[in-house]
Parts: sequence; C-alpha cells; structure tokens
Amino acid sequence: MFEQAFKNIDDILHKDAGCSSELDYVEQTSWVLFLKYLDDLEKDKKTSAKLAGKTHSGIISPEYCWEVWAVPKDKDGKIDHHKALTGDDLKEFVDHKLFPYLKKFKTNAESADTLEYKIGEIFNELKNKIQSGYNLREVINLIDELRFRSHAEKHEMSHLYEDKIKNMGNAGRNGGEYYTPRPLIKTIVKVVAPEIGSKIYDGALGSAGFLCEAFEYLKTSKNLTTKDADILQKKTFYGKEKKSLAYIIGTMNMILHGIEAPNIVHTNTLAENIADIQERDRYDIVLANPPFGGKERAEVQQNFPIKTGETAFLFLQHFIKILKAGGRAGVVIKNTFLSNVDNASVSLRKLLLESCNLHTVLDLPNSVFSGTGQKTVILFFEKGSPTRKIWFYELNLDRNLGRTNALNEGDLAEFIELQKVKVDSKNSWSINISQIDRSVYDLSVKNPHKKGKTFSRESLEILHEIQDLDRKGTETFGAIKECHAYLQEIFAKPSDEWGVKELREVCDIGAGNSAPQEEKMFDNGIYPFFRTSDVGKIHLGLIQDSADKLNDLGIRKLQLHKKGTLLFPKSGASTFLNHRVLMGCDGYVSSHLATLKAENTVLEDKFLFYFSMTVDSRDLMQDQSYPSLRLTDIEQIKIPLPPLSEQKLIVQKLDTLFCETRKLEEIYQQNLTNIHDLKKSILQKAFNGKPPEA
Repeated sequence: MFEQAFKNIDDILHKDAGCSSELDYVEQTSWVLFLKYLDDLEKDKKTSAKLAGKTHSGIISPEYCWEVWAVPKDKDGKIDHHKALTGDDLKEFVDHKLFPYLKKFKTNAESADTLEYKIGEIFNELKNKIQSGYNLREVINLIDELRFRSHAEKHEMSHLYEDKIKNMGNAGRNGGEYYTPRPLIKTIVKVVAPEIGSKIYDGALGSAGFLCEAFEYLKTSKNLTTKDADILQKKTFYGKEKKSLAYIIGTMNMILHGIEAPNIVHTNTLAENIADIQERDRYDIVLANPPFGGKERAEVQQNFPIKTGETAFLFLQHFIKILKAGGRAGVVIKNTFLSNVDNASVSLRKLLLESCNLHTVLDLPNSVFSGTGQKTVILFFEKGSPTRKIWFYELNLDRNLGRTNALNEGDLAEFIELQKVKVDSKNSWSINISQIDRSVYDLSVKNPHKKGKTFSRESLEILHEIQDLDRKGTETFGAIKECHAYLQEIFAKPSDEWGVKELREVCDIGAGNSAPQEEKMFDNGIYPFFRTSDVGKIHLGLIQDSADKLNDLGIRKLQLHKKGTLLFPKSGASTFLNHRVLMGCDGYVSSHLATLKAENTVLEDKFLFYFSMTVDSRDLMQDQSYPSLRLTDIEQIKIPLPPLSEQKLIVQKLDTLFCETRKLEEIYQQNLTNIHDLKKSILQKAFNGKPPEA
C-alpha cells in the first residue's frame, strides 16, 4: 500500500516545477504525510480518551484539520470535490494560511518537550515547494488513502519512509548524511544493548535512524509498564543536528516511529567547547555515524583539546567526553582512523584507549555506504577503564555490495553471536594492548587467520550477474536514445525560430559578498553561506546546504540570493574547473562566485543551468595565467531562447537523460568489477583444482 503510493507521489513531484531532486521529493512528501499521520494520531487519542470515559481536546483548530482543508468528505465517505480546494486556491490556502498557522505552534506551545512545539519547529523550517496546486491535490489524495491506525500499518509506513530517506543518497554525494544502512544500525544497537532508563544520544543525528531503532529495540522489552513507556517517550532519546533538512527529516522520522516530542536540537554539535560539558550533560549510551570527510574551520577546532580539521575525529572527542562513566558507545568511523600517523590521529587513539575500554572493532567491507566508496569500522567502547584487550571481527562477504545488493541482517548474524563471547574464528581475533606499538597506537591489525587471499565468487554466478546487468543496460540505453532523439529534433530548429539573447537581457547577474571574518557571525548559524568549496563538492547539480551557516548578525549587511540562482566560480583556481550549481534554497553567497538569476517570465532556471554547462570559463578569460572572469564577459554570453513551454520540455528530457546516463555508468562500473572478478575466479579454479590424471 505505502510503497506504491510513494512511487506514485514521486512521479507527480517529478513533473512539478518546484521539485528538482530526490531531496525535494522526500521533503515535500514528508510534510503532507506528517499532517495525515497527525490526523490519525489525534483520532487514536480521542478513541482512547472515550474508552477511558474522558475527553480529548485536539491540538489542531477545526478549520485546519485534515478532513476539513485537505479531504472534505461527502455522506458516503468519499472526497467531496465541490468542497475540496485545488489549483491556485489550494496553494494559496497552504502557503498563506496553513503554514503560517502551524508555524505559530512553536511560540504558543507550553514547553519545548511537547508535540505542539515540534510541529511549530518543523513548519518554521519547511516551506511548500509544490508549485502546482493540481499536483498538490493529487499528492494529498494519495496520502489520504494511507492508514496509520494499526501497529502493523505504522510499522510498515515508518520503514518505507526510511526507504525514501535511503533514496536521498541518489540525489547527491551527501546522501550518507541522512542514512545509515538499517541492518548496520540494528547490529550496533544489539551490541550496545541499551536498557529502559538509559539516556541515549546521537550528536550527528541525520535522519535519526539510530534513535528510531533504539526505540524499536526498547519498546519490545518484556513487562513494559506505563511508567516505562512514559520514560521512553520523554526521557530516553536525545540528539543534535546541524543541517536544516536533516534535522526536519530526523524529527519527522522519530514522530512517525511513535516518539511524539523528540528531544532533538537544531544546532552545530561541534560549536560547543567540550571543556564546558558537565556531569548533568552526559549520557549513558552514544550511537552515531558522524559525517565522513568533512573539514572544520580553525575556530571550531579550538573547542577540542586535539586539534584536527577532520569532522569525524572531532565528533569522536565529543562522544568520549559526553559519555557517563560506565557509558557505552557504538560509533561508525573511517577505517583510516585505525592507522593514520598524523599527530591528531595518534593522540585521539591514545585518548580512546586510555580513557575507554575499546572492546570490539567491526571491520566493514567497501560500499556498505552507497555512493561513498569509503571503508569504515565500528568502534564499540565503554568509558571509565583503559583498554586491555580488543576483539576484532572482519566482515567478509562473498559478493560485492551495491544499491541492488545491499548489506542485510544475515550478513551480520555471525558477528552478533561471536561478539557475545569474543572468541577467535576465521574472521575474528583478539590482541592485548601490550602488543600495540605505543609510539603510534596503530590499530590496523591484520587478520592472522588469513594465510593468502582467496576468491569466493563462483564464475557462473558472476556470468549471470553480467547478463542481468547487460539487460538493464539495454533498457537504460533505450531510454537514453529516446531522449536523445527528441533533443536532436528540438535543437535542429533554426535559432531564429527561438531567438538569441545576451544573458544580461534575461538574467540578473552579479556576485556574492565578502565573507564575514568574525566567528561570532557564524555561531549557531542557520542561514547557508555558499563558498567556492561548497560549489566544488557538488560540481554540477543542485546545492542544498553549506558547510558554514550565518546567524542574524552575520547576514545583516549581506544580499540574500533566491532559490534557483545559478552559481559558478569567477575567481581563483576553481574557475578553470567549470563548476555549475543551482541553489536549491535561499541563501548567501561568497564574493568569489558569480550569481545569475533567470527572469522567469522568459527563462527557466534549469534551462539556464543546463545551458551554462556548455560554457567553458577558459574561453571567457582575458588572461589564462590569472583565473578570473569579469561580470561583463558573463553578461555578453549569448543563449538560445525557446518559448517557456519548450524550455520546460527540454529540461524534463535533460533531467531524464542525466538520470539514465548515471544509471548506465553505474551498470558499466559494476560490470567492469564483475569482469575483473570473473578472471580471478576462473584462474583460481584452474590453478587450485586437481590436475588432470595421466
């Protein structure tokens, strides 16, 4: 029921001009889904109150209840199309009445630990991006068909919602910020084994997968009392998240799992000086997967005794500090943490080993995290006594992991069983702390049971996978050919049928502002400040967030650039690299970036974006030895200008073309790996088998 509905909603949003990525699909589905869930939750509370002989006053005013504004029903229980708003009327109501009403919940709530407050927080961060009221009507109708009343329905819905979060990884390289594979989270929770009454914390919340899974784990405890259930709701789960969209998704994910008023805060965890952490601030359990590869400014590093730009290493210091004595943790981190020889890495390993008992290290294979290619380990430790002995487990799988062949719970079953007793096996071993070189504290210990690397994939299995991927490649190639044929026909038209304009005639062209220099302008910032480095991380695509955020003080004298503004470098070495990004939200921009905002009465934002990818900045430079573009050079670039209706069709086809070519690239990359594996499998079988008898 839920799976097909989500697919149908994605199809609708794909056609909407306001939604341009998987991130948008999840965000926009989320707020509609959330309001429907809230309506069903209120109905459940009214039913429970009635059975107990009490009354329940709903938190939503009657005119803003789901069945009044979203799906008014006739006497037969069907949508009354005469009363149901649609088109511009629906969009007007949502944008100018519903959202402003829901935003006020934050200021009107009794306290921050109420559902009302969280509703207000969510709708202060969100906005309706669905531009067509007719598309919004279709989405509402599909969501209304879903039911969240029974435990089974809620369970199915929450897990399929997490599948949508998982798909956010396909929208760009930052997908890992939102999603940790569910089997891995379940394993970490089982090993750390929280109890009722534990205070559980994730300072790098993302989509709140760890806290949701810990809730699922604890609510199945035997003999759960009413008091226990209240403790789970109000005094167990805590988190922090810096990025706006991740914070909103995490909050809604927890509410959809049944935690009505999550104790999570929208803040930069690393902005807190860990010297200020007091005993009252500490937690019994830490479960986390801090971001890979992030780099922090020198000002942030001053909050930590071990200075490093590596985001994950700063988080690890934070987690060690914020654990209570006897507290337990399961933390995902890059495997290079075990062996890096820079001063910060060595000092951090020393701190971990001397202040905590690092009892278990789970070594994961490549591609557990889709799209990152980063090899990772899980550190399991307990604070309070130094490490004496470490048990290692190397997860060896007989297949390559990928989006269509992901990690599953069965893959981790042996680890969970062996970890309880920490015995040696072909995949596990232990070392005493005395065996570790104290000069570098290197923990990258090799599996002593591996005498020589063997290859376990069967050649026939590999051949079948190659054939299957070939079939998928043929289908994908067919879709690409169809788009290509359409675009060839369109672009074969003489340019005078379309007209040609200089960019200055159809765009507002400028540049960003000089970056504020004072750290206080970034403290607890919430407004994106896009720098060249942020643009470089995306290269070509939609930019939704920035490494640095400004506060109200920081933006005081800066120009706000609107969603849909095109950014690309105009000075510095990155000008040569032809980065082109489209702003997916309003924000502020560095002076090293040119800003182009299309005049939308004649030019689509994404049409401008795709056109800009054909412009080589080097052709515009006056001096090739000094990478710099003048705004006048950009203004004089000529752009072909079809009618808006044709621009939209072209953009739609280009979106499909780029999506399908990415699929094809993944298929070919996987088959290159398969061909390599096939050769190894055949050679191993040939030379390890018995020689033919004479």
